[in-house]
Amino acid sequence: MSRDSTSAAAHDFDAAIALASIGDNETQGQTHPAYGNMVGPFGGIIAATLLNAVMRHPDLLGEPVSQTVHFAAPIADGGFTVRTRVMRTNRTTQHWHVELIQNGEVAAFATAVTAVRRETWATLDASFPKVPPAGSIAPAPHIARAAWTGRYEMRFIDGAPGAPDTPSDSSQSTMWIRDTPERPLDYLSLAALCDAFYPRIFVRRPKWVPIGTVALTTFFHADAQQLAAQGSAPLLGVARAQRFGNGFFDQSAEMWNERGELLATSHQVVYFKE
Repeated sequence: MSRDSTSAAAHDFDAAIALASIGDNETQGQTHPAYGNMVGPFGGIIAATLLNAVMRHPDLLGEPVSQTVHFAAPIADGGFTVRTRVMRTNRTTQHWHVELIQNGEVAAFATAVTAVRRETWATLDASFPKVPPAGSIAPAPHIARAAWTGRYEMRFIDGAPGAPDTPSDSSQSTMWIRDTPERPLDYLSLAALCDAFYPRIFVRRPKWVPIGTVALTTFFHADAQQLAAQGSAPLLGVARAQRFGNGFFDQSAEMWNERGELLATSHQVVYFKE
């Protein structure tokens, strides 16, 4: 499902990722205050917007399999242009390149792969965590300085950001999460949800420092039928880092449904400054 500026967008998410055609392979978008971050927009909403440019393209083949977003420069609040092109189309796969442009310069760009999925042998090496049901855990308060956190219902099982200057022995967080207000899951909202974890440095060492995602890769394991079956039920998200140092850290995440199906995984590298 794609979103454009002419559709009746009842949810702020749909308004935030909406794009209007302005020419061949060019669309125009606008940042949305509901998905603002401490500086500029929430990275997940940018990932969803760039994926939306692919999903609404008339030459689209299949469903999203992967997307990698590079955040090349700070994105300012306001309007932007998105340029989308098909790099190659094969029999069942398609490769895309998407650029977000502000003030005549590329602020972010993405590559994506879409494909026609087919039935094959399947198995799962990852393990679904043993966790309490979402309804048994109270939602966490959002962070006022980051408006986007108010657009997600987060119910932490472990790894909630701690008190300032109280280090944790682990960077892992496990939480039930969904859009708020509730919204049926699709590839666009899943792309944003994969980035809806507090930066791991704020869990491992709760201290506010300047940070910014440099690159975010998301792998979509679910097909459209699985997403449609999910509706607006919460997902179980698990995120962790492997290493911090030299001004960067990594962050990996898993997104599961309540039935123990792995819907997506993501990996990103994040810049931080002391």
